[in-house]
Amino acid sequence: MSDGWRTVNSMQEIEAKFYVNELTQIEARLRNLGARLIQPRTHEANLRFDTPNHDLRREGRVLRLRQDDKARMTYKGASQKDEGVLSRVEIEFIVDDFESAKLFLESLGYERLLFYEKYRTTYELDSTHVMLDELPIGNFIEIEGKGIPSIQAGAGQIGLNWNAAVAASYSALFDRVRKAQKLNVRDLSFENFQGLRISQDDLGVQPADL
Repeated sequence: MSDGWRTVNSMQEIEAKFYVNELTQIEARLRNLGARLIQPRTHEANLRFDTPNHDLRREGRVLRLRQDDKARMTYKGASQKDEGVLSRVEIEFIVDDFESAKLFLESLGYERLLFYEKYRTTYELDSTHVMLDELPIGNFIEIEGKGIPSIQAGAGQIGLNWNAAVAASYSALFDRVRKAQKLNVRDLSFENFQGLRISQDDLGVQPADL
């Protein structure tokens, strides 16, 4: 199962994302609040796939293969936004072997659209999961819960400005940075961004940590 709060029937991902300046302060607040660490800092390598005509991306859908502590296959439907919270159908399951799953998707005609990586630390705070994400383009917080009230409450507890919630996906933020910095890179990797300084203006976001 993935980090979110989903039932077998709905398989619904409900989350809000925030750009922050300092993850260490947020993590300290979580610990002070008694949040439970459920996943220590873990490296994630993600491959996003699409049809040759990019049909999935055009429709707002996602087909992803992820390697963290396990290999995971994920499908996400088009998202809907309500009061700063994004919700979408998500189907995720564990696969035995990352390379075999990659070959399986390629054999079906899917092509690699994007590679991106990050480090993620996950806490459980009351009725939410709070993910601390370190990406090559900046630091982000994702909060998943059963609905808008629980996610808003979690954001408030750790001192995030709700009005600064980010609706864009990580791949969309990557596209903004590539355009702003005039970068000719295909992948969102730490190697590609080594030594580069990415600003909030490049990302088109506002920091949510107060």
